[in-house]
Amino acid sequence: MSATLVVIGHGMVAHRLVEAVRSEDAGETWRIVVLGEEDRPAYDRVGLTSYVEDWDAGALELPGADYAGDPSVELRLGDPVVEIERETQRVRTASGYSVRYDAVVIATGSRPFVPPVPGKDLPGCFVYRTIADLDAIRAGVESAVRGKGRAAAAVVGGGLLGLEAAKALRDMGLSPHVVELAPWLMPVQVDEGGGGVLRGLVTSLGVTVHTATSTESIVRDRGRLRANLSNGTELDVDLVVFSAGIRPRDDLARNAGLAIAERGGILVDERCRTSDPAIYAVGECAAIEGTVYGLVVPGYSMAEVVATGLLGGEAGFPGADTSAKLKLLGVDVASFGDAHAVTEGALEVVVNDAVRGTYQKLVVSDDASVLLGGILVGDASEYTLLRSLVGKRLPAEPVALLAPEGSRGAGAGIDALPPEAQICSCNAVSKGALTEAITVHGCDSVSALKECTRAGSSCGSCVPMLGALLAASGVARSTALCEHFPQSRAELFEIVMATGITTFSALIAGYGKGTGCAVCKPAVASILATLGNEHVLGGERAGLQDTNDRFLANMQRNGTYSVVPRIPGGEITPDKLIVIGEVARDFRLYTKITGGQRIDLFGATVDQLPMIWKRLVEAGFESGHAYGKALRTVKSCVGSTWCRYGQQDSVGLAVELELRYRGLRSPHKLKSGVSGCARECAEARGKDFGIVATEQGWNLYVGGNGGAMPRHARLLVSDVDREWLIRIIDRFLMFYVRTADRLQRTAPWIEELEGGIDHLRAVVVDDSLGICAELEDAMARHVESYQDEWKGVLEDEDKLARFTSFVNAPETPDPTVSFRSEREQNVPVLLGVPSVGGR
Repeated sequence: MSATLVVIGHGMVAHRLVEAVRSEDAGETWRIVVLGEEDRPAYDRVGLTSYVEDWDAGALELPGADYAGDPSVELRLGDPVVEIERETQRVRTASGYSVRYDAVVIATGSRPFVPPVPGKDLPGCFVYRTIADLDAIRAGVESAVRGKGRAAAAVVGGGLLGLEAAKALRDMGLSPHVVELAPWLMPVQVDEGGGGVLRGLVTSLGVTVHTATSTESIVRDRGRLRANLSNGTELDVDLVVFSAGIRPRDDLARNAGLAIAERGGILVDERCRTSDPAIYAVGECAAIEGTVYGLVVPGYSMAEVVATGLLGGEAGFPGADTSAKLKLLGVDVASFGDAHAVTEGALEVVVNDAVRGTYQKLVVSDDASVLLGGILVGDASEYTLLRSLVGKRLPAEPVALLAPEGSRGAGAGIDALPPEAQICSCNAVSKGALTEAITVHGCDSVSALKECTRAGSSCGSCVPMLGALLAASGVARSTALCEHFPQSRAELFEIVMATGITTFSALIAGYGKGTGCAVCKPAVASILATLGNEHVLGGERAGLQDTNDRFLANMQRNGTYSVVPRIPGGEITPDKLIVIGEVARDFRLYTKITGGQRIDLFGATVDQLPMIWKRLVEAGFESGHAYGKALRTVKSCVGSTWCRYGQQDSVGLAVELELRYRGLRSPHKLKSGVSGCARECAEARGKDFGIVATEQGWNLYVGGNGGAMPRHARLLVSDVDREWLIRIIDRFLMFYVRTADRLQRTAPWIEELEGGIDHLRAVVVDDSLGICAELEDAMARHVESYQDEWKGVLEDEDKLARFTSFVNAPETPDPTVSFRSEREQNVPVLLGVPSVGGR
């Protein structure tokens, strides 16, 4: 019979412990009971700030954290442990639940430190630690801004957590003040020079910084709060958020009589055992030989150590890698190794570039041969490489490692790292282990390396190094479009644009081989349509299309087609609604309102399509391109026109954008949405490009999608006006159309860009490649030359001739198509499919 392991707490470290035990134990050794205080499974607390982007708690959940289908793990949530009875070896929870244990792991984490400031408990004062804390802050923000202009907030603490809180508040539309007792921001991670650069970067982003001062008191003042600082400054704010550090949650251990470290934390040995051999402690509540580590990576190491011990092995805590790479308020900050040069005789090499807004420091041995640590502010692109070199001989002069790209000394790169260099600190994966996965186990992609070694599956900062390792090992992903074209889709796009080629036959004759296939023909047709914007059924282009594009409608499972007229922004007049109803009635079509705020008409045969289009076109409708790899819809809420929460005219903008980008042929379908406020009724942040209104203008998010692999869109620009917003969208869409692979949605396209969203922002916002004018011109040509594809068929007898069920008997209806009635509508009769509810 298996023994019982009780895990108290269900955060990231506790989940890693359960995973580690279960990966080696099929339930024969341990039955695991996990007791969580929060009412949700373990989630990514490191990425907590991203919760503000979409308020989707599910996006933070850790994979498998609910242990569904695992009979050896029992998870109880929302029921904190209140007592550990060591004599009877029982754990009791607040609800009265009791379980006997053979071993206990305490993983209660830490609590926010709130300085003893008078007024800290006033309404409007919050802490920043959990999803529930952010929900409370959000409610406080909504209450504060109701009926006012832009609200303000004070963040007590200018360390890592404080700046994360400031970002969250800024993303919620507040003007944050950061108050830090130390002379500079993030004093634990960076030195005075780095702190100075960081302050300048943070201030430029709209955050007011107060250093070398403390908060003496908080008082109510005319319906707001006033934070009185020790330097005499008075801050009139609407909220105060305490984010001044953490304290280990060791109360359970204290009450159970376990040994506590001198400065707090449950005292444990190198095997993470407490003074009771049946009880372990891991994570931020544990003090290994007196030291508490407030980072997740040391916590993961502790979890692995305990799991090994519970399964009969022996392992000791290997020491903590306190290196960290962060992006705070969009600013890169990283520190690693002996960042503050405490090693005797250590030398410092500093590059402080005020023009670029970067600060880089390397700490090296007294003979400048060994890297000891470093600090990076403003540009942390070399963090993974440099951190991996700590304790090793430098492959180049220190200053060469910090030189701008293009002037870096020889030998600085992935090849310079020895096999034992740790590439992924989160999961302790070395370069040697990754190389073995590539050369021995056949991993030929980043995703395969993640699955095989877990490298890159936590914080993701090492993912660029995984790609570099693949390239260094000779693994190169083919970019050929298909067997007929050795070029990628993006390369073919450039060829067509440069040569002016207008036909598939000319392109394959000059740059490919054979006659083409179902892969390259539609892809080239899309490129030709984008650059020439001619009718997709004109000339030889008709033969290049797949079934849907060939008939400008979506084929359904019974061989009929659906017709989707464009309804920009979901806005439609009563007269047009009547026309759709009459068409559906007269042709006996099944009707359904789609998730994109349109009306889908199902059941049309090929020969009926032109007759249906004629009725719709005469009423002012046009093709909604539901069949094409093109813009589908721009969904909208009612915005400021009707909604009392609306901040901008979301309907007007949605209509303008849908009409502007209609017919734009692209590598994959495109969806968009415009929400009139942060309540996000249009679900804009689940779209390829989504816009959310703010008091100051619009926020643009890109790279989202639903489907089998959902993605949340990421913020590209914020608080921009309508004109600038549309220019950036123009650039974004044309850059995507030019450079994405065939059938690649915007989300994976951005993920595969070297530099990701930051590179995209540099290209389409800052014009780093100098192509923005060209992208805007290309979009302008598309807008000016747009023609409705349905109307183009109706006006051309040759194109109309394609729309017959039987070429030799064009008047004969398709005898294979039949319908039955269900819920008062026609639905197809399908062989082998039983009728449900039909009559």
